[in-house]
Amino acid sequence: MSGYNSYSDDELVILLRQGDLNAFTAIHKRYYGVLYNHAYKRLADREEVKDILQELFTCIWNNKEVINLNVNLQAYLYTAVRNKILNVYKHQKIKSDYAASLESFLVNNEPTPDESLRVKELIALVDAEVKSLPEKMRLIFEMSRNAHLSHNEIAEQLNISPLTVKKQVNNSLKVLRLKLGTHFFMMFF
Repeated sequence: MSGYNSYSDDELVILLRQGDLNAFTAIHKRYYGVLYNHAYKRLADREEVKDILQELFTCIWNNKEVINLNVNLQAYLYTAVRNKILNVYKHQKIKSDYAASLESFLVNNEPTPDESLRVKELIALVDAEVKSLPEKMRLIFEMSRNAHLSHNEIAEQLNISPLTVKKQVNNSLKVLRLKLGTHFFMMFF
């Protein structure tokens, strides 16, 4: 093993690609400390830094045959650590934003502006689709849903049978489900 310390990075990479565990160990010993210091200056969480380095070196060993190190090893390792740190920052920001949003909702018990906007857009979309229904179907649907009239009350006012009212309401709901189904999923997912 002591002979590996005198090998250059390029020689160690060649041996690593061949599955030489001693070459991997030499790379690990050579760079772990400096990468740890580099990461700790930016992250200041010892456990997170250890996890990042563990993940990095595990990835290197698991992909040793296919790893592409056209640049020098040191540059590759520093870049990989930087990218992993950036991923940690991104994940922390997402968690922080989610926690703030949840806290705001719990404190105010009101939807976030984004949720309010989605609801307004959905209401406008539903209104537009209701207006595009055939006239008689639209009238019956609006009397049922907006005026909260029963099928019998609508039938009396329009001088039609309650069964016709029921059928028109059901048909309008089918049409709206078909037209709004894809929009609903696009807005909320």
